[in-house]
Amino acid sequence: MAKQTSFFRSVSRLYPHVKPVLPRLFMGLLCALLASVVALTIPQVLRVLVNDSLRPGATTEAVWSSAGVILLLGIAEAVLVALRRTFVINPATTVETRMRVSLYSHLQDLPVSFHDRWGSGQLLSRAMTDLNFLRRWMAFGAIMLVVTTLTVVIGVAVMFTMCWQLALIFLAAAAPVMVYGFRFRTRFSKVARRSQDQAGDLATTVEESVHGIRVLKAFGRSREALENFNGQAEELRRTEIAKARHQATFSMVVTLLPELALGAGLVVGILLVSSGQLSIGALVAFFATAAVIAAPVEFSGMLLAMALTAKSALDRHFEVMDAENTITSPAHPDLPAELRGALRFNDVTFAFEDAPDQPVLKGVNLEIRPGETMALVGITGSGKSALLQLIPRLYDVTEGSITIDGVDLRDFSVDELRSVVGVAFEDTTLFSSSVRDNVLLGARTGRETTGGGEPDAVLAEALDTAQAQFAYSLPDGLDTLIGDEGLSLSGGQRQRIALARAIAAKPRVLVLDDPLSALDVNTEERVESRLRKVLAGTTTLIVAHRPSTVALADRVALLEEGRIAAVGTHAELLAASAHYRYVIASLGTEPRDLDTELSALEDDAEEVIR
Repeated sequence: MAKQTSFFRSVSRLYPHVKPVLPRLFMGLLCALLASVVALTIPQVLRVLVNDSLRPGATTEAVWSSAGVILLLGIAEAVLVALRRTFVINPATTVETRMRVSLYSHLQDLPVSFHDRWGSGQLLSRAMTDLNFLRRWMAFGAIMLVVTTLTVVIGVAVMFTMCWQLALIFLAAAAPVMVYGFRFRTRFSKVARRSQDQAGDLATTVEESVHGIRVLKAFGRSREALENFNGQAEELRRTEIAKARHQATFSMVVTLLPELALGAGLVVGILLVSSGQLSIGALVAFFATAAVIAAPVEFSGMLLAMALTAKSALDRHFEVMDAENTITSPAHPDLPAELRGALRFNDVTFAFEDAPDQPVLKGVNLEIRPGETMALVGITGSGKSALLQLIPRLYDVTEGSITIDGVDLRDFSVDELRSVVGVAFEDTTLFSSSVRDNVLLGARTGRETTGGGEPDAVLAEALDTAQAQFAYSLPDGLDTLIGDEGLSLSGGQRQRIALARAIAAKPRVLVLDDPLSALDVNTEERVESRLRKVLAGTTTLIVAHRPSTVALADRVALLEEGRIAAVGTHAELLAASAHYRYVIASLGTEPRDLDTELSALEDDAEEVIR
């Protein structure tokens, strides 16, 4: 839960974003204020109409003149309201867009450890729902709250000039409204924040259910998922009802008390008129002014609720924006004199932030030579994936250092490091875009780097190396949209597209977290063979879960309980390490990827035809 702050402290943080558009917002506020002043002027015209134009002997011209003035004032009020909307809509949407882009940019910079702690639905609700509400509050709620307050103050002052006795009665109703308003603010702030957090949790549940729909259906857990969602939705419904109840009660108070005051004022006003202390015109003008004030007073409940919800939205927005990016580039980045790809781990210790006393890696020392392919093996939970994620600085080491060609990873520019290091993970993540865009996501082509090339050439080479030629036979070829997270493809196809993406980046160091687990042995061997040719000189560290992958590596590192227990060739470790023999014996059997096997059969058929 975010630290509680005052309303004005939270809103003041919005100033840097609204500063460029303040002139237009101020003009909108001025137009709204002038519209209220015009509305308060109409009762004064009515007073003149009743006292002078409607007295015995008055001419019809005076009545028509008063009616004309009221018509002109009404038109002026309508024009000012339209101008207010014209002035504020564009600035409010501009601020919303800038804040949304700023939030997205910050999310891209934040380390993986931040995203490990946050549900995607919470971030989505902050980027969409909260900022959308802030835009509506800036364009309407904030301006009308100021205008409403000034309208009431000016209106009460005018009422005092007409009849101080009636004004005191009306003002007496304001005291309990203010007292209840303070209690309303405290209660509503809490329930508004709870509602927004629950909406974020609900969005997370929806997103997880959609992404995991195959699992839910396969295990027949759709009903359980529905029951869980229904529970969360019901909890949000109860919170929204609590919000509505607080707001309705406040609206009742701010409506009932002024109406009671007006009822009492009417009785007193009639008595004052009958005693000659107040004119009929003044009484009409007083109640016309009270009617103008009554609408903003009744509206104040909704405006105050909007303001408190906006404060909560701002707090939630800056809760993310205040998160510190711990993985940054140094002030003066360094680069090796010659980028060869020598990778070295020096007494590396690593622990996740939520378990600092339980290190996953403990004093790891490992050296991978330039151009060498090293397999990393170990039982489940030994820290293989964690070690690989340290190389592109998805996480930073807790102790020790990792170097490329003698330069600490933390001395590289983050962008430069991630162009040097290419990654492909076992859990492939593809985007709802074309095959072409997914493969070229990390590629530096054309003018970006002298080692690149034309995009089509880089794309073709990457697909060929990853044995992903199936992409050409998709409905729209390489421009085929592969759907959300690439789930329209098979597991083997997704892995090969992800591998092609890593290859297209032409890295000096390639990090592979068992990216070929869904491929058959023959395809894996062809991929490895092509990798050796296309990425000659590229240093490769690959987590291996199958004996065939291990056998293709130059050397193997055995990771045991977070430490490197042995390094050598596959044959050397088989002969020297009992734990290595146990790990190899426990590695999974080779999977079958039917689309790969079919592709291989088609290739063999083509060879026979030739």
